[in-house]
Amino acid sequence: MEQYLSRNISCENCKHAYSTFKIKSRYIRPLTHDSDFCSTYQSLETNPLLYYVSVCPYCGYAVSDEFNPKLTKEAHFAIQTKIQKHWNYKNYGQKRSVETAINSYKLGIYSGIIKKETPIVMAGLYLRLAWIYRTIEHSNTQEQRFLKLAVEQFELSYTLGDYEEKGMSEIKLLYLIGDLNCRLNLERQATRYFQMVIGHKHKEKEQRLVEKARDRWYEIRKSTKLKVSS
Repeated sequence: MEQYLSRNISCENCKHAYSTFKIKSRYIRPLTHDSDFCSTYQSLETNPLLYYVSVCPYCGYAVSDEFNPKLTKEAHFAIQTKIQKHWNYKNYGQKRSVETAINSYKLGIYSGIIKKETPIVMAGLYLRLAWIYRTIEHSNTQEQRFLKLAVEQFELSYTLGDYEEKGMSEIKLLYLIGDLNCRLNLERQATRYFQMVIGHKHKEKEQRLVEKARDRWYEIRKSTKLKVSS
């Protein structure tokens, strides 16, 4: 149990204090990184994704660190009537299985929708849940489902500009939208976003991502030519 850190949280909805596990940073050692920034780890026990969402055991309100901590009166009332009213005490604050983690994400997504969290925050939840499904190799359908939801929110975030509040650069956002579209076999949309990265006015600042976008663009072109010739 030494890889776990217990964090104390005060629920903004019901005002109860509770504790929840996180993985200590020195135990987070990624082995590989996918093109959409998903990391793989030596074991599920040291995968920080499982603990990204914190769930209040008293009322069921679930949040990530990216959530705006403040609740409007309308959001507070909606959470009380749509979540807390139907909630039975359950503790998500201990060691989590993949199934428990998935449930915590779904609670976080539902809480975010009710609270009307920003698109960039919702996109992060959808994308990370897709990554968890990726660790379960037989769950490709669910992975695709949440990748689609993620890319929709990322595109909305690009339109609204809320990604800047979370410290994400425009180039990284455009690259990620392109990559997710590629994973969804939406090659035309992927090409469009990769081209936006390649031609971006600040491309010198993030040359690694620009090169990755160029490589993915060439892959799509090559694949398209092969399909046409066959």
